[in-house]
Amino acid sequence: MKQNFNRRKWLKRMTAGMASLLVAENMGFASGRNQENPLLNINKAAVDPKADIKITKLEIIPVNTLRTIFVKMHTNVGIIGIGEGTVEGRITTTMAAIKELEKYLIGKDPRQPAHHWQAMYRHAFYRGSVVLTSAISAVDIAMWDIKGKALGVPVYELLGGPTRDRIRIYGQAATPEEAKKVLAEGYKSMKIGITSSKGRLSRYVETPDYVNGIVENIRAIRKTVGDKVDLGIEFHGDHQPQTAMFLVKALEEFQPWFYEEVIQFQNLPLMAEMAKKTHIPFATGERMVTKWQFRELLSVGAASLLQPDITHCGGVTELKAISTLAEAYYAGMLPHAKEGIVGAVASMHVMASIPNFVAHEVPSLQAAPKDKVQRSSLGKSYIKKPLVMQNGSIVIKDNFSGPGLGLELDENLIDNERGVEEWEFPEMYDQEDGSVLDH
Repeated sequence: MKQNFNRRKWLKRMTAGMASLLVAENMGFASGRNQENPLLNINKAAVDPKADIKITKLEIIPVNTLRTIFVKMHTNVGIIGIGEGTVEGRITTTMAAIKELEKYLIGKDPRQPAHHWQAMYRHAFYRGSVVLTSAISAVDIAMWDIKGKALGVPVYELLGGPTRDRIRIYGQAATPEEAKKVLAEGYKSMKIGITSSKGRLSRYVETPDYVNGIVENIRAIRKTVGDKVDLGIEFHGDHQPQTAMFLVKALEEFQPWFYEEVIQFQNLPLMAEMAKKTHIPFATGERMVTKWQFRELLSVGAASLLQPDITHCGGVTELKAISTLAEAYYAGMLPHAKEGIVGAVASMHVMASIPNFVAHEVPSLQAAPKDKVQRSSLGKSYIKKPLVMQNGSIVIKDNFSGPGLGLELDENLIDNERGVEEWEFPEMYDQEDGSVLDH
């Protein structure tokens, strides 16, 4: 009997102890002491998880210096979600498409981005338009940002949690001098463009002199950066298949990291044929949208590295789906992100949550004026806390581990953009006969 009494007494004390522990833990939530695990930071949640949240309006901000559009999605509880969606060179058109989505979104709960994605995409009679998916991208990213802020966790936690602690990024160059600058900035890998040779754009079928001009430039860059640097080759779809194949074979000796957009994506079977003739991986996808287009690419074997852009392909919801599809084909993810920093960070959240990530592009400043505001590819003058590169990567916990996307727009953004005209793609013509060339 005594033994039973002692056991009951022990159980009673243990129960009381656990209750005290739970009370103390709850006090810890309230006082903000659980800083290590974001899932325990209930005090960071912007609202009660059961709160009624509705979208009240969209604020559409053209960002011409980045050839893109930022969106601020307002709610009745004061949470503002940030998004980005663009068709560069068609900002006005895309802004109109985003505005058309506002009628559907007003009054909806932004914490259901997957449901709203289906409604916005499938309730349109015509499917797959890059203008539509870019508009959806902007509002989809903003909804994921709101959901994360409402729950007090980063977007990557909502996608399954992190599979890595940093995001590898790469720089871009076209000459040995530019390659030196990329290394000096701290990058460990880079991509080299080969649009022209000796000042001339590519023709349907090229001469040895044209091919040798590109080969010698890549040789000089490889000598400059050394054999330890990953060196991707950017064709940009500027070459016809015949010339592209000459270049594919001629550049193999430098063991490129990948060949990007060897030809335009409209002919995926031909791209697949070309990919089988080299041991260098093909990469493509920046002009493609939705899981359905990428399914076609993967099914014919046109590329083993996929480059969807979150601001074009359909946002966080669709980029995650494309990444999962790619994993089933043993394809790696090498996302395009040449426009804005909001989209780049949103894309990094998705990449933080998947197993098949390779490396990430960062925004270009090609459209930004050089004499007005100091800017950087990592977000200076666009977000309050620009990203910081460390040893060629973006460390997640130091850069975007806050609730939602973990970023805020720069207070001077609109003033900084004032007076900057919309960027347009340069026109490209054959120097001999004036015919139109690919871009």
